[in-house]
Amino acid sequence: MSPAELIEQPFGTYGELIREQARRRPQHPALIQDQRSVSFATLDAMMDRVAATLQRDGIRPTEAVSICAGTSLEYAAVFLGALRAGVAVAPLAPSSTAQSLVDMAANAEARLMFVDAGTALQLAAVRSDIAARFIALDDGTGDVPFSKWLAPAGATPAAVAIRPEWPFNIIYSSGTTGTPKGIVQPHGMRWSHLQRARLQGYGPDAVTLIATPLYSNTTLVSFFPTVTLGGTVVLMAKFDAAAYLALAEKHRVTHTMLVPVQYQRLMAHPDFDRYDLSSFRMKLCTSAPFAAALKADILKRWPGGLVEYYGMTEGGGTCILAAHEHPDKLATVGTPAEGHDMRLIDDAGREVPRGEIGAIGEIVGHSPAMMLGYHRQPDQTREAEWYAPDGKRFIRTGDVGRFDADGFLTLMDRKKDMVISGGFNVYPSDLEAVLIQHPAVAEVAVIGVASERWGETPVAFVVLKVPNGTQSAGAGEAATQIQNWANQQLGKTQRLAAVEIVDSLPRSAIGKVLKRELRENYHPAAPI
Repeated sequence: MSPAELIEQPFGTYGELIREQARRRPQHPALIQDQRSVSFATLDAMMDRVAATLQRDGIRPTEAVSICAGTSLEYAAVFLGALRAGVAVAPLAPSSTAQSLVDMAANAEARLMFVDAGTALQLAAVRSDIAARFIALDDGTGDVPFSKWLAPAGATPAAVAIRPEWPFNIIYSSGTTGTPKGIVQPHGMRWSHLQRARLQGYGPDAVTLIATPLYSNTTLVSFFPTVTLGGTVVLMAKFDAAAYLALAEKHRVTHTMLVPVQYQRLMAHPDFDRYDLSSFRMKLCTSAPFAAALKADILKRWPGGLVEYYGMTEGGGTCILAAHEHPDKLATVGTPAEGHDMRLIDDAGREVPRGEIGAIGEIVGHSPAMMLGYHRQPDQTREAEWYAPDGKRFIRTGDVGRFDADGFLTLMDRKKDMVISGGFNVYPSDLEAVLIQHPAVAEVAVIGVASERWGETPVAFVVLKVPNGTQSAGAGEAATQIQNWANQQLGKTQRLAAVEIVDSLPRSAIGKVLKRELRENYHPAAPI
């Protein structure tokens, strides 16, 4: 069966598609990173070896392995090979704190963790707290080098009949302190993602430049359609605007997925207009608020279409804005995708009537692509769900929005005050839990503020246990000391841009901190 016929099936697997690509075009490049290139034949054989080795080690279908490493060809091969064995993958962010990685590994119940030298060094102090065996992807520090762990060339796994409800991956979206939440996405959900992605022109002649980490769901929703439908993925280990533009021109890139802050840096690069980007067909964006002015600049200066996705890793409804088709709707995130049911509910959990155009409510969504739940966290799963009167299951986004008369959704605010910094979710409560442990801190509130570099960045407002006045020299010294102390405890994506010492936090009549007032009244002396 051809790839085109396979993708039309109600359900199939990524392993089948890549096998067929290898049979039809064995020497076509599947993955490129720096000076290395992997053909579909080589990738398919590597996937077989990984799957066979997992079976040899007794890792059963529906169980999980974890990967905590930087982007590499080996990372991609392990992820895809595990899927062929029916084994779920828990990709963990190396930028997380060591303790958070311990917690995530325990939650995933992974018996194998694939690491690189940097991650192994980071985890050295807590190695005894992680039950998993370390496999060194770069053949560096670990219990066994990847080259020695891997089954010999030519090894093939026993066939596995993968079911749609089996876990495909576990994506951890929580901050790097507190209890991480593992979002279990089933194979059926990922298959529906693939079918939708065809609308963006992925296919055998696609070349996709990946500049976000492989542990990010943002990356995966572009990576998987490219490689499974026969295109070529060009991997960047670390984003750099000049390097990105050079690679895009060199490889005649047709597709990319970037977060808004990356688009911002690219458009601001002084040499942007000197590069030949005429090969681009489609540029995609997700994961963070996307300014209308930035969208307009991209449409004007960067060839090809521009599509913004609004949704959650948890699944549920997704909105799609084809900006090149609707230049008058750039302040919105588009309309619900085909087959996606998105609604608004009020604070009491009652649906906002559809006829009330412009009415505001929390956004909930239902679609064929929905998480099974948070791994081993049933209470959190129930909190994330909303059921319509007819019993239909929806996922709560925590975002507040409104629909216009044409059915386009505008985001108003994030109900839970989540900060999206550089495309990554940062939860203020996680940062507050760390800051309150500082011996000088009596009260604290963290908000997200606009940042030229990150799109948004967290800022903390602190009330000291021993007041010394917000205008005193001592206040400035205390702010710097607390910021430095906190940033040593936090993950890289969580670090505070500033600490402000205040005499008190604004509160409502019932004692709730009014973060909206903090945001409205915060005016830094220089851009953050």
